[in-house]
Amino acid sequence: MKDFAGLGHLFVVSFLFYFSSFMVIPAITDVTMEAVCPGRDECSVAIYLSGFQNAVTGLGALVVTPVVGNLSDRYGRKALLTLPVTVAILPLFILACNRSDLYFYGYYVANIVAGIFCGGNMHCLCLAYADHVGPRRRAAAFGLLSGVSAAGFVSGTLTARFLATSSTFQVAAAVAIVAALYLRVFLPDSGGVSCSDEACDPLLQASSCTSSTSSSASSSEPDGDLSPRLPPQKGGLPSLSDMFALLTGSLAMSGAATITFFYSLGEQGLQTALMYYLKAQFGYSKDEFANLLLIASLAGMLSQLIVMPILAPILGEEILLIVGLLGGCTHAFLYGIAWSYWVPYFSAAFIILSAFVHPSIRTNVSKNVASNEQGIAQGCISGISSFASILGPLIFTPLTAWFLSETEPFNFKGFSILCTGFCTLIAFIISMRMRGAQSRACKKSTVQHEQA
Repeated sequence: MKDFAGLGHLFVVSFLFYFSSFMVIPAITDVTMEAVCPGRDECSVAIYLSGFQNAVTGLGALVVTPVVGNLSDRYGRKALLTLPVTVAILPLFILACNRSDLYFYGYYVANIVAGIFCGGNMHCLCLAYADHVGPRRRAAAFGLLSGVSAAGFVSGTLTARFLATSSTFQVAAAVAIVAALYLRVFLPDSGGVSCSDEACDPLLQASSCTSSTSSSASSSEPDGDLSPRLPPQKGGLPSLSDMFALLTGSLAMSGAATITFFYSLGEQGLQTALMYYLKAQFGYSKDEFANLLLIASLAGMLSQLIVMPILAPILGEEILLIVGLLGGCTHAFLYGIAWSYWVPYFSAAFIILSAFVHPSIRTNVSKNVASNEQGIAQGCISGISSFASILGPLIFTPLTAWFLSETEPFNFKGFSILCTGFCTLIAFIISMRMRGAQSRACKKSTVQHEQA
C-alpha cells in the first residue's frame, strides 16, 4: 500500500483530465450533426469527418508517443505530462466560447492537434510514472490507475447528463485548467531511475516461470525469454530498428504488440461507428448516449477499482487478458446484432470484463523491460495502438457510412460493428496461443533445470 500511496497526486491529475475529456462526449455527436447536417439523424459527412479526425490523430500519435515516452525517461515524467494536460484545454475552451459553425471547425482542428499529444501520451506517461510499484503489485496498480480514469469517465458523463450543452463545454474547460495547475503544483517528479534490487528490475527476475527455474534457463538460453533491452543510448532518440528490436526481443513483447494492434483496431472501429449507428438505428440523442456511457464507465470503474485488484494476484495478467478479450468480443457482437433499444445498454455491461485488457497488456510489458526503459516501451505499445487508430477509421468509416446509407448492399446497419468484434476475436485467439506457448516454455525450462 505504500507504493500506491505515492501515486495519490497522479490519481488526482488523471481523474481531472479524464473528467474534462469525457464530459463532452455525449454532446459532441449532436454538436457535430448540427454543424454539418442540421436537422438530420443520418449524415455520411459527419461520419467521414469523425473518421478523418481519428485517422490523423492516430497517425500523429504513432510518431509522437514513442518520442515523448523516451523523453520522459530522460527528463522526467512530470515535465512531459504537462504537455497533454495543457494542450487538452484549447479545444474545450473554443466550444465553451461558442458553438457556431466557425467555432466548431476551429474546435475540430484544435481537437486533432490535441489528440496527437493527448491520446496515447497521457495513458503512456501515467503508466511509466507508476513504474516504481513492485512487479507483484503492478497489475493491481495499473488497474487502479485505469479505474481512476474510469471514475473520471463516470463523473464526467453523469455531470453532462444534467448540464446544458453550452454549460458542458464551459465546465469541462474549467476542470481541464484545474488539472494542469494541480499537476504543476502538487505532482512530484518521476524519471527513469534504475532499480538496483531484484524486486524491481525485471532483468534480474523470472520472466514467466518460477525465479529459480528462470535463472537457470536464462543462463543456458540467452536468446530465449530474457527481457528485451534497448542498446545504450549516447544521446539522441532511439531509432526505429531499436524500437523494433525491443518489441520483438521476447515472446511476451511481440505477443503484447500483436494483441494490442488487433484489439485497438476493433476498439477504434467501434468508437468510430457506434454513436452514429445508434442514432440511425434507434434514434439515440444526447441523453441516451449519456446513459449508455454511464453504464459503460460504471462497469469499467467497478472492474478496475474492485474486481481487477482482487483477481490480478490470484489469476495473473495472462488469464485476465484472455477473459477480457472474450468479454470484448461479446460486447461488440451484441452491439452489432442489437434488436431493441435496450440491448446496447446490456452490451455495455460486458465492459466489466473487457476493461481487463489494457491494464493486463501494460503490466506484461512493464514486467519485461527495465525501469529506465518504461517510457519508451509503453510509448511503443501506445504507438502500435495509434497505428491501429489510423487503420480503424480508414476501414470502418466508409463501411459504416455505406451500411447506414440508402444504398446499403443488404439491410444490416450493425455490420461494421460486427466486424470490429472479429478483430477482437483475432486478438483473443492470439492470446490463447501465447498462453499455450508460454506454458510449454515453462515446462521445458523446468525439465532443463531439473536435468542440470
